[in-house]
Amino acid sequence: MNRRLIYVVGPSGAGKDSVLSWLRQHTPLTAPVHWAKRTIDRPKVDLPNAEDHFPVDAETFERMVADGEFAMQWEANTHRYGIRSDELKHLSYPSWCVIVNGSRAHLPTAARAFSGLTVLHVTASTEVLRQRLVSRGREPEEAINARLMRTVPISIPAGSNLIEIINNSTLDDAGAELLKKLHYLNLLS
Repeated sequence: MNRRLIYVVGPSGAGKDSVLSWLRQHTPLTAPVHWAKRTIDRPKVDLPNAEDHFPVDAETFERMVADGEFAMQWEANTHRYGIRSDELKHLSYPSWCVIVNGSRAHLPTAARAFSGLTVLHVTASTEVLRQRLVSRGREPEEAINARLMRTVPISIPAGSNLIEIINNSTLDDAGAELLKKLHYLNLLS
């Protein structure tokens, strides 16, 4: 069982990165948690709360896939994402958990490879999602509407835990709720 693999999913604008950043800031440095760093076929951006990732070009990403360097890899929103195998090595350490910022569409594949994983579903109401996507200023209204229309069903694999965070209020509220649920499931010491 891989219950200590926490696979994070949710729609764009739900605040996954913000909630994870809050959790990271409120988790002691000595806690047995590894924050898996994604490899993405896009450059890093210099924005507040931008994800720290391994940037590669599309050709390098394809070579890494061919060389079997990824434990997980998927495509979403015109980019390729991967979790290198060495990012999951902490699962072999007693009591450690690994947090992976994943993809809703890739969840069934991840669950087959890591049965019993814990799904962290961060979501928000459609209005809150719209407000957040508009405030980002990254996409035109048509693209935002397309994101909001895109529905990827969340089907929790048998034997998996589900943690659901409705991030409609403050970041502190969502983060505190997540921390409480992780402690309840004995995933954080």
